[in-house]
Amino acid sequence: MNVPLVDLKAQYATIRDEIEAAIRGVVEEQQFVLTGKVEQLEESIASYIGTKYAVGVASGTDAILLSLKALGVGPGDEVITTAFSFFATADAIVNAGARPVFVDIDPKTFNLDPALIEPAITKRTKAIVPVHLFGQCADMDPILRLAQKHGLKIIEDTAQSIGAAYTGRPAGSMGDCGCISFFPAKNLGAYGDGGIVITSDPEIAEAVRALRVHGSQTRYHHERIGTNSRLDAIQAAVLLAKLPHLDEWNEKRRQNAAYYDRKLAGLDGIQTPYIAPQNVSVYHVYTIRVRARDKVAEHLDKAGIGCAIHYPVPLPLQKALDYLGYEQGDVPKCEQASKEVVSIPMYPELTQQQMDEVVNAISKAIRGS
Repeated sequence: MNVPLVDLKAQYATIRDEIEAAIRGVVEEQQFVLTGKVEQLEESIASYIGTKYAVGVASGTDAILLSLKALGVGPGDEVITTAFSFFATADAIVNAGARPVFVDIDPKTFNLDPALIEPAITKRTKAIVPVHLFGQCADMDPILRLAQKHGLKIIEDTAQSIGAAYTGRPAGSMGDCGCISFFPAKNLGAYGDGGIVITSDPEIAEAVRALRVHGSQTRYHHERIGTNSRLDAIQAAVLLAKLPHLDEWNEKRRQNAAYYDRKLAGLDGIQTPYIAPQNVSVYHVYTIRVRARDKVAEHLDKAGIGCAIHYPVPLPLQKALDYLGYEQGDVPKCEQASKEVVSIPMYPELTQQQMDEVVNAISKAIRGS
């Protein structure tokens, strides 16, 4: 049995009529860019997260970039972030003109280790970008205390964690702003790229609104240098149709994760995801640690089981960032994780039979049969 890593077709089958009606409505209106649909989505996401504002943009990456710019981060500044994330976290910082400073991770949660942040702070540090990786929030309280102590801004990279919570607080609501990705494979995915900035600061919201339309608040009048980063109405309509299902989908992910936890328990060399007690995870992916990772991944691939390695190269060791001067051994916990992690199929529509197939394939790989 083939089991995909993500099955968007399975999700679409459950909401086909809602999606097609939503798209048809936009086509009939012939209003495609920054329309009432986008404003409706912004209001709905702000209400869902519990912030005062949300500003739709073209991607999750742009959400981080425009948030950095809205907070005044630029050339000469440093931004502290995790060494273990998708490259967008780093290149948004670089494209804002700042220098990323990478911190090693907590090996249990894979999120940045707050205890390592303060030694990385310098007089040039302007902000911290904690990433809520794999659907679980970073340990935010010590990060928030450090930011207050040193006068730093916090931009939450919530690309993978919409619906997650930390001590009862929604992911994206704790810092100066949060950044959500609507990439199709995300827990709340559009039918193309899309993103949103969430904040309760009116100045940040106003700045991002201007930055997404070439730095303009009044048409043909440009107060700052911005870019073209507009969320289109079709994506907003799709997301509005999906949003009422999100909590149910996230709960189903947790149920599937619990099933995996039980079935994988006791398999030699397998470490299932650790969720910190203060966290509610939304399991964007289900990522295990495996000592024989490459062998397991190869076996899964041959068995028709979707899997992915998130992430094989730590951010500070990426070739594009050679100029920063990081070397092997600088982030040892991250480097070890990059050699051991593999993500297996995780989506709400997964059946027990499919999960059993995944577990059996992993078990055979471990046994070498």
